[in-house]
Amino acid sequence: MRAAFLPFHVPDIGDEEIQAVTETLRSGWLTTGPRVKQFEADFAQFIGVRHAIALNSCTAALHLSLEALGVRAGDEVIVPAVTFTATAEVLSYLGARPVIVDCEPDTLNIDPDCIEAAVTPRTRAIVPVHIGGLPCDMDRLRAIARAHGLHVVEDSAHALPAAWNGASVGTLGDLGCFSFYATKTITTGEGGMVTTDDDRWAERIRMMSLHGISRDGWARYTASGSWCYDILAAGFKYNLTDIAAAIGIEQLKKSRRFHDARVAIARRYDEAFGAMPEIQVPARVPQAEHAWHLYVIQLDLDRLRIGRAEFIEALRKRNIGTSVHFIPLHLHSYYRETFGYTADDFPQASAAYQRIVSLPIFPTMSPQDVSDVIEAVTATVEEHRR
Repeated sequence: MRAAFLPFHVPDIGDEEIQAVTETLRSGWLTTGPRVKQFEADFAQFIGVRHAIALNSCTAALHLSLEALGVRAGDEVIVPAVTFTATAEVLSYLGARPVIVDCEPDTLNIDPDCIEAAVTPRTRAIVPVHIGGLPCDMDRLRAIARAHGLHVVEDSAHALPAAWNGASVGTLGDLGCFSFYATKTITTGEGGMVTTDDDRWAERIRMMSLHGISRDGWARYTASGSWCYDILAAGFKYNLTDIAAAIGIEQLKKSRRFHDARVAIARRYDEAFGAMPEIQVPARVPQAEHAWHLYVIQLDLDRLRIGRAEFIEALRKRNIGTSVHFIPLHLHSYYRETFGYTADDFPQASAAYQRIVSLPIFPTMSPQDVSDVIEAVTATVEEHRR
């Protein structure tokens, strides 16, 4: 057993990010400014899209994307059962209703077969989440959206630099929303990004991200700026700082290296666990390039004498950190009490929740760290198999 605890995730922050932040602090420009603009331009070029708008979270990105699409009180938006609450909670900001649908049992992504039945005359959009970094079946989702006149907003919080049929996530729907939270594939500490090819939506999101001001608020304090501005709408305070963007610029440069490291770890896990009947390894989809933000195994509890919670505790005692992604929306008190959802409404998500465990997968893991995880999982299975 390893001597020191291995956390579930450790961000890869190097001297380049530290120097970039130091230079930003010394520049005298700390909030939204030239580094944010550079980060946006770099990101847009990286995934191949016309517009990238940096924000302070993926939650803000989802909120402003749906607002720009015109989602209003009384509208409905289809969301997956397996996701973090942010995907659905932003609808409450707009007075809209989240319509939850079940997941595919193998990928844990939203099930296209369940979407058709969830569409009503009030449906305005679909928000697929690329769980763990595995892209959803975007061909089917876009076909459903076209058939019903719906928008598609990709929740790509897990999915940089994933792709579907060679096209980057964030370019596959009407808008894409990314997260740069501390645990994500690149980080700015806290942060997010909206991507789109639509000029009108991009302009609306930029304006609404900073109080509804008629022009870039940061430009007021440049030599070419003007003190005069107008408030065009009741906007929000969702802008990203230059300090955060300085980190993001350097992280984006390393994104491919980070991804290569995650792919290598996932491959080792697959080789170790793929033949174990007690463990179902993450699904593979031929059209998809996986980002490997998460490596989620599913336990075959019929073959084990312990449940998921005990399995996680056994790994913790062996100094291996884990997590669970996610507690499905319909199992949380808010969604049960507000919308009347029950565990039986989404049987695939409810069943998967009992079995899922997220193992450590991050670029700074050493080969020995990966071996320690494999050893701990294998020993736990062998000790508790029926």
